[in-house]
Amino acid sequence: MKPKLFLVALLTSIFNINAQTQVDLSMGAGYENEVFYDFSSNNSQTFTASDWEIAFLRTSATNMAIRINDGIGIQVFEASNSENDWETIDVANEANWTPLYNSDQDWFVGAFDNASETSSPFGYGWGVYDMASHTVQGTIIFVLKYDENTYRKLFIEEYLGGYTFKYATWDNSTSTWSEDTTETVSNSNNPDRIFNYYNFTTGSEVIAEPASTDWDLKFTQFTTDYPYNGGTMKYVVTGVLNHPNTIIAKSVESGNGNPNNQNYLSEINTIGYDWKEYDYQASTYNVDDEKYYYVKDTINNEVFRLHFTSFEGSSTGNLSFNAEDVTSQLSTTNFDNGDSFGFYPNPAQDQIEILYKNQTSANVNVAIYTITGQKVLEKRLQNNGFYTEKLDVSQLSQGNYLIRFQSGNQITTKKLILN
Repeated sequence: MKPKLFLVALLTSIFNINAQTQVDLSMGAGYENEVFYDFSSNNSQTFTASDWEIAFLRTSATNMAIRINDGIGIQVFEASNSENDWETIDVANEANWTPLYNSDQDWFVGAFDNASETSSPFGYGWGVYDMASHTVQGTIIFVLKYDENTYRKLFIEEYLGGYTFKYATWDNSTSTWSEDTTETVSNSNNPDRIFNYYNFTTGSEVIAEPASTDWDLKFTQFTTDYPYNGGTMKYVVTGVLNHPNTIIAKSVESGNGNPNNQNYLSEINTIGYDWKEYDYQASTYNVDDEKYYYVKDTINNEVFRLHFTSFEGSSTGNLSFNAEDVTSQLSTTNFDNGDSFGFYPNPAQDQIEILYKNQTSANVNVAIYTITGQKVLEKRLQNNGFYTEKLDVSQLSQGNYLIRFQSGNQITTKKLILN
């Protein structure tokens, strides 16, 4: 392919990637589904929300996390801190139990991890590390309360490469507990996923999430501290939680966005629920036209700009957003040989600042091309060191360009917007 034709093809590819994609998803009527979305593939995967009740972190032999499915109305209580009370747990004592909640900021802090076993330095909320057996031994009795006033008591007996637990179900007609059921959920199950899931109702493990590499966002219901009467209250909301390897920046803006100099946060509820608001007079949801989110995959160093466009509520669970790949606008590219290149601002007007590091004494130059592949500016740069240089672009017309940086055989191209 001729050089100019190659540049035109490259430019077309870059600007197509940066084009907005409309994404339509549905959580179903009554939010019956949890939906996982992956930006790089533009694919979503749907799982029935009620298929699971408890989730066990399975990615580490030394780190544990146990979460409840609060989105389907299950409440967790700490009923006792002694296993000896197992036989005498009575639902009539509910008022004396301590309610527990999943963290909505950290996947690895679940409701059970927030229990009272905090013996230093080996307390894990629900149990304590035993140095002799190298296991975590349970100390807390939990009770799960369901929307239909069904109760289950639960004791997590130990952790050793998996979770062993026992549970029983309350029979309202006889005011007694069923016989105990004991299960073990091994970390070796589903090795490409973050959590393993269990359903007490069916007495079986279930798959309730995609492979870890196949999602960035989870559309679900979760408990949060909701503003109420000048304070907060625990309340189940519908919104978005992000992958543990994803960080999010939120911004109020219009027009072209910029993924650089954003405040990226690791909290999984950074997008959360407040990108929409219910209009009681119109009985509809309105989405905030000026709220944008930058979703950065810290493993692949990809960034996508997200903007919600619609949300229909529980009647359908339908929602829409625009997604735009803005990875090419990231300010710095690091090469395998240790060289790096970046520039700012972008969008720009009269001048851009080039920042680069060259360690090989190779020839270094930067060039700007139009979207038709015409070279409109080129400059040879100093080599063998770290430099900043100003590039005058005041003579160029407004619009989209491609900036190309070359250091020896290392080449990178980025989108440049001139306003």
